Amino acid sequence: MILYSMRNVSRCFGEKKVLDLEELEIEKGHIYALLGPNGSGKTTLLNIMGFLDQPTSGQVWFKEKQVFFNERTLQKHRRKVVMVQQNPILFTTSVYKNLEFGLKVRKISKEQRRKIIDESLDLVGLRHMINEPAHKLSGGETQRVVLARALALTPEVILCDEPTASVDLENQLAITRLLKDINSEKGITLVFTSHDKSQASALPHFKLFLEQGRISVMSYENTFPAKIFSLDEQYSTCVIQNELELNIPLKKAGPCRLRIEPELIVLSTSIPEPAEPNTMTGRILRISEDIKGIRIGIDCRIHLTAIISKADYQNLSLFVGNTVTVNIPPQAVTILDSRI
Repeated sequence: MILYSMRNVSRCFGEKKVLDLEELEIEKGHIYALLGPNGSGKTTLLNIMGFLDQPTSGQVWFKEKQVFFNERTLQKHRRKVVMVQQNPILFTTSVYKNLEFGLKVRKISKEQRRKIIDESLDLVGLRHMINEPAHKLSGGETQRVVLARALALTPEVILCDEPTASVDLENQLAITRLLKDINSEKGITLVFTSHDKSQASALPHFKLFLEQGRISVMSYENTFPAKIFSLDEQYSTCVIQNELELNIPLKKAGPCRLRIEPELIVLSTSIPEPAEPNTMTGRILRISEDIKGIRIGIDCRIHLTAIISKADYQNLSLFVGNTVTVNIPPQAVTILDSRI
């Protein structure tokens, strides 16, 4: 069964078009990963699928019925779809009461509420924390409670925006397994965004790559639009997304699209020299492990992924939230296409 169907859907903010989908279908009961660089339209698409935002133009069908974006119609659809945000908020009360709130709104009896809450917490492995204050949980525990809260509402769809972005490695693996169990045991359709390549490889049945708001046949990690300015006989200045400036050994100038090889990026905890080329500081957003080593997601004015060895990771003692120095050697930059 086709759960979502979209035709000629666009979403504009002012004059900027952030989503431009000619055609998209999501099948019931499957797991989909939405992949792509920052600003590619992933969260915007999730918000439309969650009926929290409406397209500027185009048609959306849900369960083979066209969606009309008025409040009366949307309330009915929102009962079947739950959004799990990247930085979820829990009430400053017990885990039980956090799960109970939505069930009370739906007028579920007290006895039935208790049964549903117990079952939901069992599935995420946190029933023993049912009376704990929710605001004192760790990041991984918080994300699992939020998933339990979503399950308690018996949705047909769960939409997750970066579900493991702010949790440690152990909880990343636990949440990935949990999402798989939710899909296989409950038959719930899952759509999630991710920058975690290992999660994006292991979890979904289907991958959707977004680039500049459009479905793309292929997606590259660390791929950015850029503009190159001639500097001297040896190097040119490359400006990525109007944010980050690099020196690269290319003499031509003009717009292009480039890739930064994650394995060639060098990380350190030392303070960079002010004039050191291609070196900047950034904040660690996520850490994950895969067959190549340890993937580090970094915000250094652009979202960048570096891959380092396990030995380097242990020596550097890196954690989410840390500031790290990033060096991008010129040989790490490859021009994919250009109009120069």
